Amino acid sequence: MLHDNSLKRKLAAGRVTHGLWVTLEAPTITEIAVVLGFDWVVIDAEHGHLDYKEIVEHLRVTRHSDTTPLVRVQEVQQGIIKRVLDLGAAGVIVPQVTGPEEVERAVRFAKYPPRGVRGVGGERATLWASRLRECTARADAETMVIPLMETVPAGERIDAILDVPGVDAVFFGPADYSASAGHLGEWEGPGVAERLLAIKDHVTARGVACGVMGTSIDDARRRQEQGFRMIGVASDTGLLIRGASEALKALRDS
Repeated sequence: MLHDNSLKRKLAAGRVTHGLWVTLEAPTITEIAVVLGFDWVVIDAEHGHLDYKEIVEHLRVTRHSDTTPLVRVQEVQQGIIKRVLDLGAAGVIVPQVTGPEEVERAVRFAKYPPRGVRGVGGERATLWASRLRECTARADAETMVIPLMETVPAGERIDAILDVPGVDAVFFGPADYSASAGHLGEWEGPGVAERLLAIKDHVTARGVACGVMGTSIDDARRRQEQGFRMIGVASDTGLLIRGASEALKALRDS
């Protein structure tokens, strides 16, 4: 049975969505996110140690659920994007964008001909070729391409990026933007918070949803109030460290 991309529908309807950033190998993490009703998960293949076998196990547990699985790829490369989409990702998060050129390539790599150059494979994306015609026909409309707005040049060229057909949302990376602005190691260096909000307002005014990670529950709530509609509640490691640290501190201070 084929399913619509529920995240794409929710964003198109103007809804706020909540997701979990997945960096650890256990697919049970994503399975729990599905059970809890997260709107989306991002499986991080840019940083960390996840390999394709682990990625596919995370993707597998989202099947027939309302949780949309996205993969953050390590770079804009045809083979990488094709492979994660064939494995069952509903879209890709594209890192280190500096302008429309990378975004145009990502869209071409994510779409089948004639719109793009994605190869046709007999993998999970086509239900092992059992519904090849139907799956490939729907893929271009359903597959999401979401650039990461995490460099100063990307902010300066945001209109050109938004002009690329096929951009479904823009996800903000404050730490990388801060590094690009000369404030390495800071989540939001001097002036970065204000600049990112100005860019967010511009993107939103053009009808495109914006996403960002929350650094805490209070911060995630603040991001919602600011108008972000893809709210990363936390990463799996962040939740584990936060919960364990609070428990340890409470016991040691008692």
